[in-house]
Amino acid sequence: MNQDIIAKTPNGCEECLKMGSGWVHLRLCLTCGHVGCCDSSPNKHATKHFKATRHPVIRSFEPGEDWRWCYIDDTMV
Repeated sequence: MNQDIIAKTPNGCEECLKMGSGWVHLRLCLTCGHVGCCDSSPNKHATKHFKATRHPVIRSFEPGEDWRWCYIDDTMV
């Protein structure tokens, strides 16, 4: 897990930006830098990214938030 991962789309959710959709909060994949929208967003792209890639840990990509989540363990890390 790379702590210095660079966001592929720092301006928002990669898939939502492509489809012109909005999101609620953003999550950063700590394996590859994918930026996806949270499960409160209509499209839930962060979780869809995990299901497609099995990249296990994300962190909040919201200013002022500093937490990480492991999908496999279903817990904060």
